[in-house]
Amino acid sequence: MEESTAPGKDSPVPIRVLLVDDQPLLRTGFRMILEAERDIAVVGEAGDGVQALDQVRALQPDVVLMDIRMPRMDGVEATRRITGPAKDGPVKVLVLTTFDLDEYVVEALRAGASGFLLKDAPAAELVQAIRVVGAGEAMLAPSITRRLLDKYAGRLPTGEESLPDSLATLTEREVEVLKLVARGLSNAEIAADLFVSETTVKTHVGHVLTKLELRDRVQAAVYAYESGLVRPGS
Repeated sequence: MEESTAPGKDSPVPIRVLLVDDQPLLRTGFRMILEAERDIAVVGEAGDGVQALDQVRALQPDVVLMDIRMPRMDGVEATRRITGPAKDGPVKVLVLTTFDLDEYVVEALRAGASGFLLKDAPAAELVQAIRVVGAGEAMLAPSITRRLLDKYAGRLPTGEESLPDSLATLTEREVEVLKLVARGLSNAEIAADLFVSETTVKTHVGHVLTKLELRDRVQAAVYAYESGLVRPGS
């Protein structure tokens, strides 16, 4: 008996993806990889940031796979407009970069990107990244979080400045968790470090994000460094 292709309780709701890159060949490659997955649907393409904004409004994707360096409007500005206060829906942006220490990546994360991925990443890693970001999580390898922030330490606080008042809203344990998030630890690693359950850590992380009005762990990590709570290289 043939397997039904009609939507049912066992059929995953596909993650709607918009591909944004000024190189058509790369977009074609990404499309072929992603469309082979049952739970991912490529709903459109754009060749620059301006087209991306139009396509986001028209197609309402869940995830935008965003190149950084493009004509007319780069990926950083497009990300800022897509994820900013005036956004129409909870669209997530996964930034693509050629170099793992591209200077624009930090700006893209500040602009609201949920993470970034190298263009030469294996197909399986691309697929997993789309799924992670589509589920509302941040996609940024812990080692790369540290490397990025360490590399641009000169643009971040030295630690001599006074800490922002917003940190006073956090409990002592929440501050502890924020520091560990900033250092790139996963929930499981934080749980082991603090001798608590992963569920407890997840709750603390949620409280941190809510109190500081941050979108995800990536923004929490950047906040911790920018506020001076964690110093680059520490």
